[in-house]
Amino acid sequence: MVLQSVKNCLWLPCVLRTPKACFWSTAGGGLIIQSVSNDVYQNLAVEDWIHDHMDLEKQQVLFLWRNSPAVVIGRHQNPWQECNLRLLRQKNIKLARRRSGGGTVYHDLGNINLTFFTTRKKYERMENLKLVVKALKALRPQLDVHVTDRYDILLDRQYKISGTAAKLGRTSAYHHCTLLCNADKFVLSSVLKSPFKGLKSNATPSVPALVKNLLEDDPSLTSEMLLDAIAKEYAMQHQIDHHITLINPADEILLPGISDKTKELQTWEWVYGKTPKFSISTGLNMVYKDSVLDVKVNMDVKHGRIEDCNIDLPEQWLPPGLYSELVKGLTGSKFCPNEITALVTTLLRVCPQDDELHSRWSLLCENMIRLM
Repeated sequence: MVLQSVKNCLWLPCVLRTPKACFWSTAGGGLIIQSVSNDVYQNLAVEDWIHDHMDLEKQQVLFLWRNSPAVVIGRHQNPWQECNLRLLRQKNIKLARRRSGGGTVYHDLGNINLTFFTTRKKYERMENLKLVVKALKALRPQLDVHVTDRYDILLDRQYKISGTAAKLGRTSAYHHCTLLCNADKFVLSSVLKSPFKGLKSNATPSVPALVKNLLEDDPSLTSEMLLDAIAKEYAMQHQIDHHITLINPADEILLPGISDKTKELQTWEWVYGKTPKFSISTGLNMVYKDSVLDVKVNMDVKHGRIEDCNIDLPEQWLPPGLYSELVKGLTGSKFCPNEITALVTTLLRVCPQDDELHSRWSLLCENMIRLM
């Protein structure tokens, strides 16, 4: 059965949406598919599946998708450097690491994601972005949008509405980009601001930019209208039917092995453990009995685990044995609040029954956990 909203019928009757099909066997030189899921891990897994399984010599693919609130970092990035992890946890916003390079982006349902799949020989991100701009201009000629040399799309010559990343395989490639339609800019700016001080890393840093939603220029636009305009332009350029195939990224019959790909993208080892080695040199300003203690912390973190640790405490602030157990326990542990909380709770049980010592220990541990 054809699924088509009345709203879309009013302005773009040529774009149709139908449920899943064996899309890899569809004839023709191009295919447009759209995910029915808003789960970031499922949608990133679809990218992996298409890249690994489809014959892109026969059929180029445009994949359209949107996510519930999530922060997505590039393959070679450091999440502690790129975003406010504590705020993500408080707001229940997912963190994902994609397999392409590039910078960190915030996704929600007001953000559109587009992935262009081709062979490596036909890969051309500038042409893809020009296609998006052409679609936007066809929909609203008054929009001042253009592509930059950095492969961003700017609105009104200064506001970034689209960022780009890519993965180039041996024979296959994909280029994906975002499009800000009506994203929550307050949340975007809050979560993409790391509170971390004293972190040194060779990870790829994001480049900050002014951003703006397309709806701020034209409130009559919707995400569905933008998706359909891009699909229409893609269909025209590839000389295929203006047709969008809807797929369920959890469908193992349609996408054999997709659940394993989705699970891998959710693991701590992938999201955090793939972070390039980094070091921390920072101070903890701990308030204790009306005085402020300046505690220096130095750590080396590799594969998301603490490789080396030194905490410069005031002399005799903790018994040497307890301090040694803390450093020993931290070394090799995941640089993550849950694991460190479990560690310090265990050590507290063997701490001498002394109220002041317990207070000092708890204060130090609370501040250490806040680092993560």
